[in-house]
Amino acid sequence: MKKIISTEGAPAAIGPYSQAVKAGNMIYTSGMLPINPVTGEITGSNITEQTEQVLKNLVEVFKAAGATSDNVVKTTVFIKNMNDFAEMNAVYKKYFKENFPSRTCVEVARLPKDALVEIECVLYVQ
Repeated sequence: MKKIISTEGAPAAIGPYSQAVKAGNMIYTSGMLPINPVTGEITGSNITEQTEQVLKNLVEVFKAAGATSDNVVKTTVFIKNMNDFAEMNAVYKKYFKENFPSRTCVEVARLPKDALVEIECVLYVQ
């Protein structure tokens, strides 16, 4: 059985997809952009500010699903410029402090709304 996860604490989907879907004990988030959920606009002009907004948005989705960042088992980070990796990582480690999830990070040519970073997560809940 799948359950759609949705919260006003994170930006609404900008296409035909859900913020997250729970299937059994697994939760799959869509890629999260650095969009302010109130204004619908990209927040921040640099990788640090944008990563912070992305992760704040994801935490809101986790809460709506009854989970926390401790439940994250895998992340995928899409980054516009790999030269921004260290700055992105500095923000990322504030949200994932121990028992780190596995992660893939790839540089991409372009992201929706010309964002600098997008992150998706897979979570496990009991």
